Amino acid sequence: MAQARPPQAPGGQEDGLFGLEELRCGPASAGGTTRAAAPAGPSYRDSPAARRLLAVREIHAEPAAAASPRGREVLARFPDARVVPVASHWGIPGLHGNEGNLERWVRVKSEVLVLGERKTLTTRPNGRSADWIAPGPANGCAMACAYCYVPRRKGYANPITVFTNIERITAHLARHVARLGPKREPNQCDASAWVYDIGENSDCSVDALVSDNTADLVAAFSRWPTAKASFATKFVNPDLLLLDPRGRTRVRFSVMPPRDSRLLDIRTSPVEQRIAAAGDFLEAGYEVHFNLSPVVLRPGWEQDWGLLLRHMDDVLPRAVKEQAGAEVIMLTHNRDLHELNLAWHPRAEEVLWRPGLQEAKRSENGGWNVRYDHDRKAEAVRTVRRLVAEHAPWLRIRYAF
Repeated sequence: MAQARPPQAPGGQEDGLFGLEELRCGPASAGGTTRAAAPAGPSYRDSPAARRLLAVREIHAEPAAAASPRGREVLARFPDARVVPVASHWGIPGLHGNEGNLERWVRVKSEVLVLGERKTLTTRPNGRSADWIAPGPANGCAMACAYCYVPRRKGYANPITVFTNIERITAHLARHVARLGPKREPNQCDASAWVYDIGENSDCSVDALVSDNTADLVAAFSRWPTAKASFATKFVNPDLLLLDPRGRTRVRFSVMPPRDSRLLDIRTSPVEQRIAAAGDFLEAGYEVHFNLSPVVLRPGWEQDWGLLLRHMDDVLPRAVKEQAGAEVIMLTHNRDLHELNLAWHPRAEEVLWRPGLQEAKRSENGGWNVRYDHDRKAEAVRTVRRLVAEHAPWLRIRYAF
């Protein structure tokens, strides 16, 4: 992500960082912009369970982001939170780069939010999970998966950053979809639609607890017949069932053996709950796929994956099986993340950091990652394919990486 610039006031002078408390005046009008309809009845995001996941006490906010309609909505949702003005959502002093936050890793995720504007709007080609990586509506997460790559760049703290200029993000995507026109040839992403991953650096199901950004994007893609939104999630948010995706949003439930998830997927929905939700999401109009991710090699992994796939075969409705696709993603780890995890969750590193099985690889962003060595990884992918064919033959593997 490009370095964000301090917000500019009219006339080009830097905006003064003051007066944010005056913006606490409830949801503002969208100024004629089409938004997702508000669901009728009580929302899950107002429930005690959601409040436990996100007990926000502190909001770091760029003035322009806080003043926007979306920013005002978020501030109104957390009226008791202390607002801290910041020049940029990127590199906040005392939050990012503060090694002392390691001891408060999960607490920061629960109690802190950031409001910012996405300055750079770029849609990048992908070709694996999706055709395109969209400029996401958020960055960071309230969950704390030990293998997550997002916090590597932020340094010692990774709470949710809500990008409040959702209208610009949606308009950018609308232009991109229009320029592409219809998809002329099927590929592993989709047979007929251009697929856009809208949650590369966040979990859109959790983001929906904070703002309507996810709902707005689901509504937008429901009107674009040549494109689909796509996001992976480890969190079951019933509020998403109240939206109207019309088959134009693909939800990819990430699953792994419960033994791995209990150790590595901190603060997520139980794997069994993610699987059980698949039928409800399909009935609500979503396309439902699965991410078999990450595959972690440790003693007994083959048996546990077999048990998981048999469970999926036993409980999933036929309608889910008939349309489901899957991605197989082997674990990739990172030296900096390894050091970070040792400070707050060292038990996870007993299975994630295994130098005898792994080799170093320079990432696209220039960092040093570790992955299973070539031969071992290839054999593991073959094993997963065999287990799927044996226990869940209906599950079409779109790609394995």
